[in-house]
Amino acid sequence: MTSPAAQAEAETFYLKDYTPFGFEVESVQLTFRLAPHATRVLSQIRFTPKPGAADPQFFLHGEKLNLISAKIDGVAVSPVITAEGLTCDTPAEPFLWEAEVEIDPASNTALEGLYMSGGMYCTQCEAEGFRKITYYPDRPDVMSTFTVRIEGDEEVLLSNGNPVSQSQGLAEWHDPWPKPAYLFALVAGDLVNHPDTFTTRSGKEVELNIWVRPGDEDKCAFGMEALKKSMTWDEEAYGREYDLDIFNIVAVDDFNMGAMENKGLNVFNSSCVLASPETSTDANFERIEAIIAHEYFHNWTGNRITCRDWFQLCLKEGLTVFRDAQFTADMRSASVKRISDVIDLRARQFPEDQGPLSHPVRPEEFQEINNFYTATIYEKGAEIIGMLKRLVGDEAYRKALDLYFDRHDGQACTIEDWLQVFEDSTGRDLTQFKRWYAQAGTPRLKVAESFADGTYTLTFEQSTAPTPGQPDKDPRVIPIAVGLLNGNGDEVQPTTVLEMTQAKQSFTFEGLASKPVPSILREFSAPVILERDTSNTERAFLLAHDSDLFNRWEAGNALSREARIAMVLTGEAPDASYLDALQKLVRDDSLDPAFRALILQPPSQSDIAQSLHERGHLPDPQKIYDAAETLTQTLAQQLADSLPRLYADTTVEGPYQPDAVSAGKRALNGRILSLLTRLDGGDQASRQYDAADNMTQQYAALAALLTAEKGTAQSQAFYQQWQGDRLVMDKWFALQVAAATPEATAHIASRLTEHPLFTLKNPNRFRAVMGALAGSHAGFHHASGAGYQLLADKLIALDNLNPQTTARMCTAFQTWKRYDAPRQALIHQQLQRIKDTKGLSRDTNEMVSRILDA
Repeated sequence: MTSPAAQAEAETFYLKDYTPFGFEVESVQLTFRLAPHATRVLSQIRFTPKPGAADPQFFLHGEKLNLISAKIDGVAVSPVITAEGLTCDTPAEPFLWEAEVEIDPASNTALEGLYMSGGMYCTQCEAEGFRKITYYPDRPDVMSTFTVRIEGDEEVLLSNGNPVSQSQGLAEWHDPWPKPAYLFALVAGDLVNHPDTFTTRSGKEVELNIWVRPGDEDKCAFGMEALKKSMTWDEEAYGREYDLDIFNIVAVDDFNMGAMENKGLNVFNSSCVLASPETSTDANFERIEAIIAHEYFHNWTGNRITCRDWFQLCLKEGLTVFRDAQFTADMRSASVKRISDVIDLRARQFPEDQGPLSHPVRPEEFQEINNFYTATIYEKGAEIIGMLKRLVGDEAYRKALDLYFDRHDGQACTIEDWLQVFEDSTGRDLTQFKRWYAQAGTPRLKVAESFADGTYTLTFEQSTAPTPGQPDKDPRVIPIAVGLLNGNGDEVQPTTVLEMTQAKQSFTFEGLASKPVPSILREFSAPVILERDTSNTERAFLLAHDSDLFNRWEAGNALSREARIAMVLTGEAPDASYLDALQKLVRDDSLDPAFRALILQPPSQSDIAQSLHERGHLPDPQKIYDAAETLTQTLAQQLADSLPRLYADTTVEGPYQPDAVSAGKRALNGRILSLLTRLDGGDQASRQYDAADNMTQQYAALAALLTAEKGTAQSQAFYQQWQGDRLVMDKWFALQVAAATPEATAHIASRLTEHPLFTLKNPNRFRAVMGALAGSHAGFHHASGAGYQLLADKLIALDNLNPQTTARMCTAFQTWKRYDAPRQALIHQQLQRIKDTKGLSRDTNEMVSRILDA
């Protein structure tokens, strides 16, 4: 364990210090002799010294390894071993390194390296897990071909690449494509497969498998179809064809993340691949489709072209998130997808950008790379790709990507390599655009306008607040998509992308008959905060008439936010113009039901708290909660005459299908049901619960009942029905907390942690309860401080088992400075208690220290 003193001296890694590894790795041969507590790993690695290497020292990473033997060219050697790895004298010419180590997968609760999940061996090597398997230069710029031999009693023995030989208790795999160690994977267990095939556009037949535990075979069909759609889409949209003879996916119950793109052997959190109508909601189906696509797309944007070092993580993740967003937009509704992505960005990334955990999309330094798998790297990184595509245009974007794949296939690259491709293919100078990667924080875009003699002028002024380590910010390139409407709601200026490059800049539109109503930042063309003085009348006008569905939703969202803020600050009744506009849209059957469902989704209570904070008010979580309840109740009463018809019209008849149209209707139906439950005492929700033949409707009914403080019998019935299904039980645990009143939230969460089915060792179950606690704004921030104390208790208990999950859950405290002094004192006390814990992991120590330094 790391001592507190050692924690304070944790090494900081800097981008500027990058030095290439002093050796080429020509080939890697690994043999695994599996045993739960004593797995032997034998490695044979051919190294060639690089002439004139800046760092000629032979250093191999290795952590928690028991070295049995080491040889160079067949001669035993005695390397110098530290907690981080080993060094050894080596010849000046090519040589063969051989080592045998012993590891303990069964005791590996950190779920990093080789570990066991319910009797199954599996790996997670990104970012630095391979060093817990054997001694190796565990860095992404060291790429080599791997041949893997697995010896074990398990029925299925899998690794990367193509199968070489298979027999009882033995399997050999060879991956012909050079890869870094973080993409290595091994899975061994008594599994069954859901098989299929895919024929690439060049006529190559690829064997496909989803491997699961016996009993889960009926939950693979949707995932397999999603994989095949992804393979087809990547060929058509990006010209990328799959490059191995086989593609395997394995579902693992205990997994820190959603999934991992290991070459040819994707390892998935079970929740991100297993699906059936009876056990999965529409949201589950869409998420599974997106994650399967994301990991498959990594085959080219991450595997064939990887990142030179972990500072370049956004190079593979931002681009692949952008690609999976494009895929979902094509498979479903582009506008609804865009709105959903922005909701997520504002809920997760904006608070990160505005708080103590703020960092550039490409960081300059880090202590623990696992702490930088963040919304900034992923979601903001994707927004930057979207802006670049918007600036150069669709055709130029595709041309640049073709050049990127041709030029850098098989390489470990940097952001500079990525931007150079665009400069070379388009002739643009992207020096200023690069600031999006280098500067942290969310730019604020202030807007002023004027109209005279048929000329309309928009003046924009950009600024970005200081962030940790970056007090001053230079102007960025901001693509601002703008359209103009006349007083009748007709579009007099179609969408035009204004390219802002200065701190303050004006743009004019001429030949207009009257002052227009601007529609600014269409499709959310840049990840900025728009500040413009406007009225609820104008917002209602845009909500009714804007041709851009994102800005139409944005107008409704702003109306909802302003109504809630006014209620919190003054206690006044909900704004009538907002309620009128909302009612018209909800009743408008010509609109996509999925869009109408999003219109009915209010801004989060955390969002309202942030808005109040930015306006100089101390947010009171209880008042925010009360305002939300009052507004929702008022809306239900005003829609009372329409709710039964709306509910009937949006009820999907017939066998369940997870397609976008049906899912959109069910989403709106669920929102209508929650409003109806406030008026009918839960009668309709109870009938829906009893009649439901799919999880979407069953879960929606249970959520409506529990939120209305009813449904005790249904909750017990749900538990009895599904207690044997681990993924459905995650839903049940989360809902108990999410539906609780603020004063009961911490108590219910605490009680659930004592439940026989709760375990700290499973990240999904821990996140179900503690994530729901942190996500309940008024409950977590209850004045008693019970929520803070409970989360801190569980984080301290978890840290010794799983530092990665612990550190990520610490982000629940990142907004602590926006609340009143008593709450700040309570949070500070718990953060300090975590930090003072003896033996605290490096992961958690770094996160808590950054939050405390706010």
